[in-house]
Amino acid sequence: MVTIPSPARLALAAALAWALWPQPASGQAPPADPPRQLAPLATVPIPEPPDLPAYVRDRAAAVRLGKALFWDMQVGSDVQSCATCHFHAGADHRIKNQLSPGLLAGDTTFQVGGPNHELARQDFPFHRLADPTRRDSAVLFDANDVAGSQGVFLSSFRDVGVSGGPDLCDRLADAVFQVGGVNTRRVEPRNAPTAVNAVFNFRNFWDGRAAEAFNGVDPFGPSNPDARVWKLQGGVVGPVQVSIHASSLASQAVGPPLSPFEMSCGGRTFAHIGRKLLGASTVPLARQAVAPTDGVLGPVARSGTGLTVSYRAMVEQAFQPEWWSGTQPVTVAGQAFTQEEANFSLFFGLAVQLYEATLVADQSPADRFLAGDATALDAQQQRGLSLFTGEGRCVACHGGAETTNASFRNVTNQPVERMTMGDGGCGVYDDGFYNIGVRPTAEDLGVGGVDPFGHPLSFTRRAMQGSPEPTGLSPPLGGVPACDGRAVVDGALKAPGLRNVLLTGPFFHDGGQLDLAQVVAFYDRGGDFADQNLQNLDPDIQPLGLGADGRADLVAFLEGLTDERVRWEQAPFDHPQLFVPDGHPGDEQHVTNRGDGDATDRLLEIPAVGAGGRQEAGIAMPLQPFLASTFLTGGGRLGSGRDLATFGLEGEVDDDQPGIALRYDDHAQALHLRSTGVTAFWRAPGKPCVTASGAARVNGQGGFRFTVIEACDLGAGGGTDTFAITVSGPGLSYARSGTLSGGDLHLHRR
Repeated sequence: MVTIPSPARLALAAALAWALWPQPASGQAPPADPPRQLAPLATVPIPEPPDLPAYVRDRAAAVRLGKALFWDMQVGSDVQSCATCHFHAGADHRIKNQLSPGLLAGDTTFQVGGPNHELARQDFPFHRLADPTRRDSAVLFDANDVAGSQGVFLSSFRDVGVSGGPDLCDRLADAVFQVGGVNTRRVEPRNAPTAVNAVFNFRNFWDGRAAEAFNGVDPFGPSNPDARVWKLQGGVVGPVQVSIHASSLASQAVGPPLSPFEMSCGGRTFAHIGRKLLGASTVPLARQAVAPTDGVLGPVARSGTGLTVSYRAMVEQAFQPEWWSGTQPVTVAGQAFTQEEANFSLFFGLAVQLYEATLVADQSPADRFLAGDATALDAQQQRGLSLFTGEGRCVACHGGAETTNASFRNVTNQPVERMTMGDGGCGVYDDGFYNIGVRPTAEDLGVGGVDPFGHPLSFTRRAMQGSPEPTGLSPPLGGVPACDGRAVVDGALKAPGLRNVLLTGPFFHDGGQLDLAQVVAFYDRGGDFADQNLQNLDPDIQPLGLGADGRADLVAFLEGLTDERVRWEQAPFDHPQLFVPDGHPGDEQHVTNRGDGDATDRLLEIPAVGAGGRQEAGIAMPLQPFLASTFLTGGGRLGSGRDLATFGLEGEVDDDQPGIALRYDDHAQALHLRSTGVTAFWRAPGKPCVTASGAARVNGQGGFRFTVIEACDLGAGGGTDTFAITVSGPGLSYARSGTLSGGDLHLHRR
C-alpha cells in the first residue's frame, strides 16, 4: 500500500530532513537558516515600485504598451523583438544556429558544432561521462560552447528605419559567426532564461547585473553615475536622476534592445528607438497579426496586422505628462531629440516590466497540492516532492513559493549570507547566486564579475569595499573573522525559479543539459566541475545517491510544476504573431549569401494566439519540451467475452508534429475505427499517459472524431495500463474506458 502524505506531513518531513542535514563544523560559518519551504505561488505578492504613480498614470495602458513593445519586431534593428528569445513559455525553443563559443572564457572556437549547426539530442550534455552517475568517470566529450539565442548580424548603426522598418546599418565582417566568410547571426554567450515569473527575482540576468533599482536608462541602477532622464519642471525640461525600486525587470528590459548581439546594430541609442517607434508613420506591430481575442491587445487590433493606436498615443496615455510633454529639444549623444524620444528608455523599461508582471504562472498541480488538494500530485510526484525538500537538497537553493532564493522577498531581507564552502572554508556570498560546478569557474565569473563602470556585480564584494548598502548579516560584516574576509562569489549564477521548467530547456546558463533527466543526473552525481570549483562551490553540490527511481521521482515532481495555461498559451500567456530567425538555409559548411555578405534568413512563424489559447487558435498541440520526442506503442483489450474491445496505438511526436495511427474495435457494439489523421497529441506533465484526438473513419465511413482521453503506461510502477476513448459523429456518441484486461502499452521519451 502507498501512503500519500499530506502537504502538512511533507512540510514536517522537510523540517526533519533539514534537522538531519550535515551542518557546518564548529568554528566555521554560523548555522544556516533552514531552507524556505515551498508554498503556493499565489500567496506571494508581486513586487511593485512604491512610487509607481509618479511615473505611470494608467496601469492598463502601460501594460498594453509593454505587451506591444515586448512582441514588436520593429524594436530591433531588423526583425528582433524581446519575444524573439522568449516566445516559448518565456524561453527560447529554437535549435538551429543557437550555438555560441565560450566567449566569456575568451574562446572563439566551436566544439559542439559551428555556426548554423542544428542541435540534436545526441549533442547533449555538453560534458559527457562514461558513467553519468559518477562525476569521476571517464570524460567522453567536453565543450565550453553555449546553447544561447541568435540575435543580429554584426553591424554599425547609421540611422533609424523609415516607418518602423529595419534600421540603416553598415555591415561588418564577423570573424566568429560566419560560414565561408558569410556572416551568420550572432549568438548570445548565455542561455536565455524564461520571462515567466521573472517579476519575483530581486535582480535579473544570470549574473544579476539588472539592478533592483531602475535608473531609467540602462540595467545598472546606481552604478551608472551619469544616468539621467528628462523631466518637465516649471516649464523647463531638465535632466534628473531617478531610482525606481522593485524594478529589476525594467533594468533588464532596456539591456537587449541596444545589445549588438541581441537586437541592435552597434552604436544605437534608446532615443533612436524612440524616434523610430514614436514616428507618425509607424504602426505598432505593423508586420504582425494580433488576435482579436488577445487578452490585452485585442480591443486595439487591426484587421490583418498591427494596432489601431500609435505608440505616441499609448505612451501619453500611460505616463505622467511631466515625462513627455515638454517642447524643448534634448541633446543625447550629440543629437537633438524630443523629451518623449529621449525618455523612451524610461517608458520602455517600466511598460515592459508591468506587462511581464502579468506573466505569473501560479496554477500548476504542485501549487494546488501545496494549497491543500492532496490529489493534485500523484504518488510518484509526491515522492519527488519529498526528495526536493529533503535528501535531494533542491530546496536549499530553490526555496520558498518562488522556488528560488534569488527572489525579491528573500533577498530584500538578507542580500548576503555566510556559508561553509565546498573546500571546507568559510566565506560570504550573494544570496540566491551559487557556483554549482556546471563549468570551471574561470569560464564565466557570473555575479563575481564587474559592470561597465568597474563596480562589482556582487553585493558581497561591494560590502567588503565599504558600500553603505545593507547586507542583512548578523553579526554585521567583520563579526565572524573566519568568514568575512573571503568573498565566495566567482562562478556563481542566479538560481532560477522552476515553474514550467519542463518547457524551458535546454538547461543551466550554458544550455548544456537537454532535459530534466539530465539535470537531475547532474545534481545526483554532485556536479561536473565540483573538484575544480571547490573554493567557490556550494557545499550542497555533492553526490546524492538518489538512484534511478529517486531521479525519476524528482523529474516527475518537476514536471508537476507546469501551469497548463502556459502550455496552452492561454491568457495572460497569449501573444501576437511573431517571425523569429531560425538559422539559415544550408548547414555548417555552406550558407546562401543574401547579397551583402550576410546569410539569408530562415524565418519561423509563431502564430498569433488569443486569450483562449492554442486550441482556440486552431493549434491542436500544447507547447512541447525542448527537442522532445514522445513515442507510444502497443495495444490491448478492454473487457472480455461478448464485451470485448481491442485497440492498437502507435504514435510519435517530433518537432511539435504528431504522427499517429489508431485501430479500435468494439466487437459488441460492431464499431470499427481507423485513423491516421491525428491532429493533437501530448503527454500530461508528470503522468505516463498520452492524450490524442483527430479525425477517424468508423465502419468505413468518414465524418467522425475520436479522443483518446488517456492511454497510460502504468506497468512500470506495478500498476495496470489504462485506456479511455470517446467517439462522436453522425448518429454516434460513444465512450469506453478501463484497465487493460490484456496487452501492454509502452511510453518512450527519446
